[in-house]
Amino acid sequence: MLAMKVIWTFCLVCLFLLLNREALAGELSEHLLHFPQWEKLTSVRPAVGDLVYPDWMMGSWQVKSTLCDLVAPLAPDIVTPGFEANRQYLKEPISFPVRFVRKTTPDPRLKILPQTSRKSAVVADRAFNGLNLAKAYLGDTVLSVKLDPDSPNRQITFLRGERQLVSIVAARATENTSDGKFITTEVFQQLFKGGGRPYFNTVESTTAYRQLAVINSPIEADQVTAVYLSPQDPDYFKAGSRPVALYRYRLEFLPIDEVPTIP
Repeated sequence: MLAMKVIWTFCLVCLFLLLNREALAGELSEHLLHFPQWEKLTSVRPAVGDLVYPDWMMGSWQVKSTLCDLVAPLAPDIVTPGFEANRQYLKEPISFPVRFVRKTTPDPRLKILPQTSRKSAVVADRAFNGLNLAKAYLGDTVLSVKLDPDSPNRQITFLRGERQLVSIVAARATENTSDGKFITTEVFQQLFKGGGRPYFNTVESTTAYRQLAVINSPIEADQVTAVYLSPQDPDYFKAGSRPVALYRYRLEFLPIDEVPTIP
């Protein structure tokens, strides 16, 4: 049960992870509108470098995350382990701090990186955000969160009992809408190990952020996380391109203080 709870939690963690690719016009917006009638996205591209956020997201925020709805589209034939247990979080807000910082990043398209290829961009403080989120759900079960120094797309969460959750962002897309929303999608592979037989799955998280007023003002977001079976699962071909679990959240960001620039 703990393994499934951890995997579900990290669907949301990857909200804060990671090249800024524009999706096909309107596809991400349409994706959210069609909840819970979902299929896998086709516009995502291989993940390279950090996900760059709008300037208005820079700063430290207290996030209130509320699970508004959860659906098992293929039930009763296929239901993921832990799905029913996650009903305990329905309509129950979870609060934790996160931060987005301005960082000088290299241009990922260049193998040789002269100073002129570096630029300043707003990115998530992934280790800080991931650790706070995990602890909000799992408490002292979480020991630490570490990032791969060679890739911002790989993160490992260490848990008590010599267990680990490895999350690898494989693809992503972004979209800017005419009404000011910034929409992101990340698709990542997850491996939970240390609790017996390793467990694999694929997660797609689509989030629409909207600033409510001016810089450093509250932000709200609508997020849907879809869980797909991995090729290792015996029901993989039966499920096809359809998700086996969908979770919809409302996120509220309230500014709390200044955040430093990372050199």
